[in-house]
Amino acid sequence: MLGAEVLDDPRADPAAVRRTLRDIVRLNRLFGGTGAVMWGLRSILERSGMGDGGCGMRWSLLDVGTGAGDIPVAAARLARRYGIELVPIGLERIPAAARAAREAGLAAVLGDGSALPFAPRTIDVVIASQVLHHVPRETAVRWIAALDRIARRAVVLADLRRSRAAMVGMWLAAFPLGLHRTTRHDAVLSLQRGYTRREFEGMMREAGIGAPAHYRPIARIVAAWEPVIGHRSSVVGTNQLLTDNR
Repeated sequence: MLGAEVLDDPRADPAAVRRTLRDIVRLNRLFGGTGAVMWGLRSILERSGMGDGGCGMRWSLLDVGTGAGDIPVAAARLARRYGIELVPIGLERIPAAARAAREAGLAAVLGDGSALPFAPRTIDVVIASQVLHHVPRETAVRWIAALDRIARRAVVLADLRRSRAAMVGMWLAAFPLGLHRTTRHDAVLSLQRGYTRREFEGMMREAGIGAPAHYRPIARIVAAWEPVIGHRSSVVGTNQLLTDNR
């Protein structure tokens, strides 16, 4: 692991955690963090065959490392366009972040990918965004396998693409955006900890997942797949994703 970020430590100062989360919500909105997850989720919703204005369904959604809860809130908004009601749950290993998510109206529980408090195939859609780069590679592989194990319909995995240009751009953009100096440091470090497509797919293969990874703006990487059930494994929307990614 390179360096240290505020959100690496479950015992981090609550004030620092809240300040960092406020900045992350802005960065997700402005620089593609939310958009990357919605891109992967949209392929899942389209596979439901319902389309805009379809008959209602109710799905559970788990967001691992939910932070302030902005990603699952956006996911629920998108799903409504497809006639699906998402019931989101946020999972957080940092108590201050879990409290922030609850204050935003999200059901949030304490835990992490090493000990998910859910039985196999009990959650319809599992999301993990910008979480894996906070843990060592070996731990990330175990977490990916655990996410796949509890998912019933699909998993959306998103993180940062390592990019020197993005690091420089993030550092420069942080000043006019008025980001706190700690956020500025952590954002650049997060990009440094990010992944190439080969690295991301390598971790998934070790976890037993054969899905492809896709680059998305800005300096994002995303994979979406259906969970392995019995002896069947299916990539979610592979053809559509490959077409959209050209």
